[in-house]
Amino acid sequence: MSSLEDLRRTVARLRGPGGCPWDQEQSHQSLAVCLIEECAELLDTIDRSDLPHMREELGDVLVQVVFHAQLAEEKGLFDLEAVAREINEKLIRRHPHVFGEGKLDTSAQVIDQWEKIKAGEKKNGAPPAPCGTFKRQPPRLPQLLHALEVYKQIQKKKLPAEGLVDDLYVMQIAEGLTEEKAGRMLFEIAAACRRAGVDPESALRRETLRVTQEVDKRVAAAGGAP
Repeated sequence: MSSLEDLRRTVARLRGPGGCPWDQEQSHQSLAVCLIEECAELLDTIDRSDLPHMREELGDVLVQVVFHAQLAEEKGLFDLEAVAREINEKLIRRHPHVFGEGKLDTSAQVIDQWEKIKAGEKKNGAPPAPCGTFKRQPPRLPQLLHALEVYKQIQKKKLPAEGLVDDLYVMQIAEGLTEEKAGRMLFEIAAACRRAGVDPESALRRETLRVTQEVDKRVAAAGGAP
């Protein structure tokens, strides 16, 4: 028996009769915060290149996946095997240059092909909920990553953001910018927000929302998607 199967059986035992009262009380919703916390702890080990503890934190994230699959299995929806099978099929389907014919030489080519395949999957599947000009983002996505994704889409789709984003200023900041310098600048902004009594998460969330709403209005006024 594999260690993964051992883990699945352990979680099932914790949830089953005579198991753990805490585990038996959990739901997808109650475990959501646990998943966020475990992912944050894993990211901390990655940032510190702490490989021994990374293995431990990967296990903590894995048990969240197994737990959610167990909850679904108990309701007859799907199980861990179905989760693994679906992601495996997706990886093979989105890497035809590895598992099929054709050859790609650069990461940029791979990303372009990945997006095209992904778009085709969505087109042939259930229609997504309306989300305006911008791609729908996970509601719990950290605000800094959300802002990064919004700006990425503005660039990629050449969206009308004149006056909303000062590209000249952005280019000046980007000149010679390194990860170390960016980290220092972001930390100093956070520190300044602390001194000014400003919540940086809320400030960035509201500004990103303002930009996306204004771009949506401009796109709609121009007659639809760019």
